[in-house]
Amino acid sequence: MSNIVCMLRLVFSTGTEPGKWFERYRSNPDYGGLTTVDSDDAIDTLLAGDADLALARVPADGVDKRISDDFHMVRLYEEAVGIAVPKDSVYAEVGEDVEPADVADEYVNYRIGDDALVDVPAVREGLQVVAANVGIVIAPRPLLKVLSKKQVVPLGLNDPTVARTAIALVWSKERDADDVQAFVGVAKGRTKNSSRGTAVKLSAREKSKAKQARREALAKEQGKAHKQNNAKKKTSGGSQAGNKRAVQGRKNYLLSKSKKSSQRGKRRK
Repeated sequence: MSNIVCMLRLVFSTGTEPGKWFERYRSNPDYGGLTTVDSDDAIDTLLAGDADLALARVPADGVDKRISDDFHMVRLYEEAVGIAVPKDSVYAEVGEDVEPADVADEYVNYRIGDDALVDVPAVREGLQVVAANVGIVIAPRPLLKVLSKKQVVPLGLNDPTVARTAIALVWSKERDADDVQAFVGVAKGRTKNSSRGTAVKLSAREKSKAKQARREALAKEQGKAHKQNNAKKKTSGGSQAGNKRAVQGRKNYLLSKSKKSSQRGKRRK
């Protein structure tokens, strides 16, 4: 390769686990050196000039106002939504994905905003409260897995109204070189015989359209959830009592699963 820079500086977002990519890049003698650092905000580190390439958490639609047309972006994968609950809670005991109705009465210490930008320090603070057996935190599940301590359990959350996030590689067009493309190739699973492909970058108009599409999709999902709730109420006779019975039935199921799990644990002892 003709344009390899001696040392590629890469920043990766907290909650990502790119160790295998680092290993593959470093194992190729043609690629040169690689220095890495993690950050709660990889885009901020990149914009500050402290990295050449960012493995960053971005909104799933790719719209982050800080990423201008001066940058390339290649989306790698979408993150699953997660919920952090206290270790001694019935949800943790059961260990299943959580439904929105299950935690409707829980205090929310943190939830991903509609803009899908995640405040990692705020997530950390929220998890400290959860560890004290108070409330929940809703954030990308990979992030919760990395940040959760012994008193907190991360689970899946089946809530389509929560804004989605994705992991992407972002770098300045001025810094586009063979070493950057080599790492992109490693992350994308390209071989020597694979084509490079084209970096995805949205124009200002495309960003606006994508943002509007995200809002419409969110409104559609919320409307769908509202209709489903109304349908459930009608099925139960259209009364509030019927809806409460359905919720109570779910809670009884969780409690039953929790008791069985505890009994199995005692028998093992």
